[in-house]
Amino acid sequence: MIVKYLLKVAMLGSSWVMYLLLALSVASFAVMVERWWFFRKRGTGGDELCDALIDLLEQGDRTAAEGLLQRHASIEAEVLLASLRWAQGGPDALAAGIDGEMTKRRRELESGMTLLGTLGNNAPFVGLLGTVIGVIVAFADLAEGSNKIQMDKVMGGIAEALIATGVGLFVAIPAVVAYNVYQKKITDIEDNVGSISKRLSALLAAVGTFEESPAPGPVDALKVAAESFRDLARTNSSPRLPEAEADAGAEE
Repeated sequence: MIVKYLLKVAMLGSSWVMYLLLALSVASFAVMVERWWFFRKRGTGGDELCDALIDLLEQGDRTAAEGLLQRHASIEAEVLLASLRWAQGGPDALAAGIDGEMTKRRRELESGMTLLGTLGNNAPFVGLLGTVIGVIVAFADLAEGSNKIQMDKVMGGIAEALIATGVGLFVAIPAVVAYNVYQKKITDIEDNVGSISKRLSALLAAVGTFEESPAPGPVDALKVAAESFRDLARTNSSPRLPEAEADAGAEE
């Protein structure tokens, strides 16, 4: 009973599979273009950013360091700028803050990656489904007659069915390549953030703080002069040394 119902469904043809693969292909290429633009704009943080940031913080110029991060459009700069506020808690607090900010932004980094991975793994099977349905329809037509016209129809149906497999591979191969490329970019960003986190933690442990040293206040000339006169008066009013008194007695 169930075989008959399934056969009726299969006899509807494999055209819907082709339309499905076409829609998946459009979605796949849309995600590829969007991820390419995203990483082109925000995937440029690396060793140069890290070295410049370390130099500024080592010099005690936190304002310039924050300005550098604000001008940089990379994910690394965004993570580090949001994490510097934890520096006052020490190296462990800074490292934990960077890890938390990176976890917060991982969803943005991995946007669309699930679709690319799913299409790369399953699009060939969708195409194979279309091929199987096409073959079922072809053999059903073959069962209806054996003349040459019917055989030509069967061969044409099988050839059409095999196209579905080819379209499935056409969707899957670019998706797999894009998935691997963008996954490598995500790994590079995570490695950059991890490297900068360790270097910043080491620097913080060495210098103690990233806060700027307060500038010296203006000199109070009157106060300095008063203290000088006070010291001079104290010196003049001090008692003579015992040696000086002994010398005075000897002269008498």
